[in-house]
Amino acid sequence: MTTTPQAVRRASPRARRTVTPPDPARSLLPDAEPVRLLAQDGTPLPARADYPEPAAEVLHELYRRMVLGRRFDTQATALTKQGRLAVYPSSRGQEACQVGAVLAVRDTDWVFPTYRESMALVARGIDPVEVLTLLRGDWHCGYDPTEVRTAPQCTPLATQCVHAAGLAYGEAYQGRDTVALAFIGDGATSEGDFHEGVNFAAVFKAPVVYFVQNNKYAISVPLSRQTAAPSLAYKGVGYGVPSEQVDGNDPVAVLAVLTRAVAHARAGKGPFLVEAHTYRMEPHTNADDASRYRDGAEVDAWRDRDPVARLETYLRARGVLDDAAVAEIAEQAEAYAADLRTRMNAQPAVDPLSLFDHVYAEPTPQLIEQREQVRAELAAAHAEEGDA
Repeated sequence: MTTTPQAVRRASPRARRTVTPPDPARSLLPDAEPVRLLAQDGTPLPARADYPEPAAEVLHELYRRMVLGRRFDTQATALTKQGRLAVYPSSRGQEACQVGAVLAVRDTDWVFPTYRESMALVARGIDPVEVLTLLRGDWHCGYDPTEVRTAPQCTPLATQCVHAAGLAYGEAYQGRDTVALAFIGDGATSEGDFHEGVNFAAVFKAPVVYFVQNNKYAISVPLSRQTAAPSLAYKGVGYGVPSEQVDGNDPVAVLAVLTRAVAHARAGKGPFLVEAHTYRMEPHTNADDASRYRDGAEVDAWRDRDPVARLETYLRARGVLDDAAVAEIAEQAEAYAADLRTRMNAQPAVDPLSLFDHVYAEPTPQLIEQREQVRAELAAAHAEEGDA
């Protein structure tokens, strides 16, 4: 029988209705706008049931560690100018991301930092001198990664994404309640290791939180030349990873979003990707001239979004902070910087032969040969000094 157009028109609305299948990507998509719980001036925005505000005492500790972190960052920058550090990548302006992230995980969780996470590491409780040892150039890593459950800071972009996925999978396989937090810069999302790590974690449901600090520049390359995606948070969708974007200069929102992301991973639901929109106030490192690729007006605009001032204003209004508390924390920060300065001014005793330690569990013949060559050169140099 042939169906006429008239018959189609006479069909009931129920018969003509098409059923739209559910969109599987819907639960993976981030909010269209970055999650924000505090306005730029520090006044509270409407509460969100999906991202409950952390307790007042937690926010007080967040503020304290952010102030100490900023003072540490300023002191480390000064040490670089004095020749005590070979290089230092400042994270000034990113205090909410640096400190909020480590407060969202447990001491038993693992952290995988980039070269810019020095502030995050001291906020995690690692000795600041040990944190700066790598940047000082006198050892491979100043702290024991297994003791503090923090991987060495890495300069190669995105390699930590793969390491975090592997460790998290291994921990889960052995039945351990461990989450891995991997810090990433926006530039690292253009690297293959980022995509391989996220994909592996998604397939094997590894408990990893990938935390992208989008500070708008990969050294001098602006974000617009790195991706055409609506935001970097959308990069998780293609791998089946739920994602979120957050105002990275809103400390309350950063901690709330990351707390939920960590809980998601710890519950066995697999990885979670968070993108924080923030800004690097200082040059890429002390060797960079940021004025060549960004103007002062842009920096000034972000200066008005200072995360430390934003949180202080909010906590004062809530009665969590007052002048005495702010002054006390400032004094703690100055004492922290003074101690760091004193200890960094002591010249480290460096053994050149230690360069060959921990390269292989069993040294190769070539490594042994190279070590003996250096040993002979050192002995000859000492002999010459004795004859002089």
